[in-house]
Amino acid sequence: MVAVCTVFWVAVILLGLSVLIVYLYYRPRSPQFDIAAASLNAGNIDTGNLLNADITLLAHVINPNTKVNIYFSSLQLDMYFQGIMIGTQVIDAFYEPRQMEALRNLKMITSAVPLPFQVAQEWGNGTQAGGGGVTLHLSGRFRTRWLFGRWLRFTNWLNPSCEILVGPPPNGVLLRKQC
Repeated sequence: MVAVCTVFWVAVILLGLSVLIVYLYYRPRSPQFDIAAASLNAGNIDTGNLLNADITLLAHVINPNTKVNIYFSSLQLDMYFQGIMIGTQVIDAFYEPRQMEALRNLKMITSAVPLPFQVAQEWGNGTQAGGGGVTLHLSGRFRTRWLFGRWLRFTNWLNPSCEILVGPPPNGVLLRKQC
């Protein structure tokens, strides 16, 4: 019994040491997600407080690792206004080599999304000529597969989140962002 416990603890210690060595060699860092540009091309409230909007986003994904390649899959980005989901977009899977950056153009078209009266008024006030714009919340869920050389792989989920302020349409450009 003592021999089995000794072998088990030696195996645990060796496994922990090998994980530490791999970590110290590769020094993995989490990928970064940002919104490089955004524009609110159209956005109006129809009768019945139904939102119709056309929003274009330029997503910027950075792999800061010097020795680790990353494969992104199952990418979904949801857009919220005042806590109400107004759009969602799925991004095609892609491979991001070490120390590289990728830009992905996303088009979110919202059609007949019902909004409560107060929220519809806030949208209308922000999108009028001379209005201050609208604040949108972007929430994502990305599955990443980290490729440590040829044999080691690690999978995890990233949940990026951004707040953006876009001006009133038709030239509603990105005024402020926080990711």
